[in-house]
Amino acid sequence: MNYFIQQLINGITLGSIYGLIAIGYTMVYGIIGMINFAHGDVFMVGAFVSLITIIIFGITGTSSVAVGIGVLILVAAISMVIAGIYGWTIERLAYRPLRGSFRLAPLITAIGVSIFLQNFIQATQGARVKPLQAIISGGFTILEGNDFVVRVTYMQILIVVLTFLLMTGFTYLISKTSLGRAQRACEQDMKMAMLLGIDVNTTISTTFVIGAALAAVAGLMYLLYYGVIDFYIGFSAGIKAFTAAVLGGVGSLPGAMLGGLVIGLIEVFFAAYFSSEYKDVAAFSMLIVVLIFMPQGLLGRPEIEKV
Repeated sequence: MNYFIQQLINGITLGSIYGLIAIGYTMVYGIIGMINFAHGDVFMVGAFVSLITIIIFGITGTSSVAVGIGVLILVAAISMVIAGIYGWTIERLAYRPLRGSFRLAPLITAIGVSIFLQNFIQATQGARVKPLQAIISGGFTILEGNDFVVRVTYMQILIVVLTFLLMTGFTYLISKTSLGRAQRACEQDMKMAMLLGIDVNTTISTTFVIGAALAAVAGLMYLLYYGVIDFYIGFSAGIKAFTAAVLGGVGSLPGAMLGGLVIGLIEVFFAAYFSSEYKDVAAFSMLIVVLIFMPQGLLGRPEIEKV
C-alpha cells in the first residue's frame, strides 16, 4: 500500500507538469481551432532558458526552501518573458499569415517551427544532456512501513501547489476579465467579435504569449524535478501534453489539467508495476479507448456545426 501511495504522489507531480503544457494546446485550439505542435518545443526552450539563467546567477543547491523559492521566482519570470517572446513570434510569423489558408498549412508550419527550435537549441547548446544540481532539496516522511517509506519532497509540493495556483488564476482570467471575455468571444465567432470592436489579432497573440509562459513554468519545474534536460524533451513531453489535451477534451481548460493528471498517473503506475519501456504505450492506449467511447474527451463538449 505504501508503494502505491508513493507512486500516486509521483504521478500527480508528473501530471501537473503535463497539465500546464496541455493548457497551451487547448487555449490555442479553443480560439483559432488549430493545434500548435511547436508548443512542446517552447516548453523545451523555457527549460533551457531557466538552466542558463540559473548558471548565470550562480545559483547553487541549498537546503533552505525559502531561499530556493525566492531565486526561482526570478528565474521563472525571466523564462516566462523569453518564452512569451517565442510564443508571440511563432503566432506572428507562422500562424497569422496562414489564418485564412487551408487547415493543413498551419499544421505543417508548426511542425517546421518545432524542428527549427530543436535544431536551434542543439546547435547553440549542444546535443548532450544538461544536468543541474538540486536547488530545493529535502522533504518529509508521510508513512513508514517495514518494506517501504512514503516520502514527499518539497519540490513535489512546490510543483503541485504552483500548478493549482496557476490553474486558479488562469480560470479567473478567462471568466472574469476583459481579456477572457475577448478570448471567449473569439472562440464563439471570430468575425462577429471583430465587428464588435474586439482586437482579434491582439487577443490571439496574447493567448499564444500566455500559453508559452505557462509552458516555460512547466519547463522550469521539469528541470528542477528531474535535474536533466536535452533538446529533445520538447517533442516527447509535447506529444504527451497534446495527448492529455485530447484526452481531457480539446478546448476545455479543466479537461487539459485532468488529462495531464491521467496521463501522468498512467505513465508512473505502468512503469512501477509493469515495464517502464512501455509506459508511453499504456498512455496512448488509454487515449484510444477514450476516443472510441467518448470522442469529445472526458470533459469536452460535442462540436456543434454552425449553419
